[in-house]
Amino acid sequence: MKRIAKKSLIATALFGVVFSFSQAAFAEDAFVAQAKQTIAAATAPQTVWDGPTSGPQLQKDKSVIFIASDMKNGGVLGVLDGMKQAAAVAGWKLDVLDGAGSVSNQLASLNQAIAKKPDAIVIGGWNPNVARNPLKKAHEQNITLIAWHASPQPGPIDQYNVFYNVTSDSDQIAKLSALLAVAKSEGKAQVVILTDSLYEIALRKANVMKETIEQCSGCKVLEFVDTPLADTSSRMPGLTFSTLQKYQDNFQYTLAINDLYFDFMAPSLRSAGIKGNAAPYNISAGDGSVTAYQRIRAGEHQVATVPEPLNLHGWQLVDELNRAFSGEKPSGYVTPVHLVTKENIAYDGGDKNNYDPQNGYQDAYRNIWGVK
Repeated sequence: MKRIAKKSLIATALFGVVFSFSQAAFAEDAFVAQAKQTIAAATAPQTVWDGPTSGPQLQKDKSVIFIASDMKNGGVLGVLDGMKQAAAVAGWKLDVLDGAGSVSNQLASLNQAIAKKPDAIVIGGWNPNVARNPLKKAHEQNITLIAWHASPQPGPIDQYNVFYNVTSDSDQIAKLSALLAVAKSEGKAQVVILTDSLYEIALRKANVMKETIEQCSGCKVLEFVDTPLADTSSRMPGLTFSTLQKYQDNFQYTLAINDLYFDFMAPSLRSAGIKGNAAPYNISAGDGSVTAYQRIRAGEHQVATVPEPLNLHGWQLVDELNRAFSGEKPSGYVTPVHLVTKENIAYDGGDKNNYDPQNGYQDAYRNIWGVK
């Protein structure tokens, strides 16, 4: 009887192990399946306008100063181009100051802008926490403050009196980038993550990518690398070679918070004799640069990017300002995330090497403002 009982206990224990393993395998399969569904939805063409359809009539004769974080940043330039188009339609005066990539220059530009007493100032891609006092001064002088990419999340930034921060949901962008690695690897991705902790959005994106990969039990974060965007040309070649040597065939995916890293990583991979369509597969969580589109289209050391509709964001900035000038609330619109791969790059403005959804957004804003 004791021998039978012992065998029964062993069988029960073995069944428990098998059952637990089956549960884990099922959960992993479900996570990969969900990742694939998310990727399929995010790669579909954006043809329907899902933004605001009503709002105040256009406020006339407004002056706006756009303070760029750095005029060498492709994302900032894309937004600025859209805002120039929309401001021209509105008949507003739009001036631009270059923060030149440093806090001191951004502060100097802000003080210069305040002295000109415009109707509004745009914080173009830099962190308002470095300018608390000047922003308070601008608010006290009844200068409307609005922002693009000033914080990770869209919406008002009350502590700095910013009416609205126009941006896509950085968490969703980062998650989507990581899920592509999960889906493409069938739940076995081994990744290196590249970020720049100087920027709040960049660090947040990287942490979300890390958390998403860690939810996949068969995936692994090999390394979390903090390296400045401003130094990519000098740092990325050496970093690429050292990472290849360190991890060899385990280095399967690179998740970066910006396409700029791959501008200088791709040549190094070619020098190492790695084919453009081979691992490591490079995926960017923004900005959808011209060079990124070229790499993705050619299948040369980048498989995807999650671009933001920069031109649309420029038009949205003008619309949000018009709401502020009219004493109304922000529209609250947040553009949906969109993944660009070789399979869908011909759509949504891909022929122009940028993401410009063909959803009629310019006509929608013109209709809201009551202009042709």
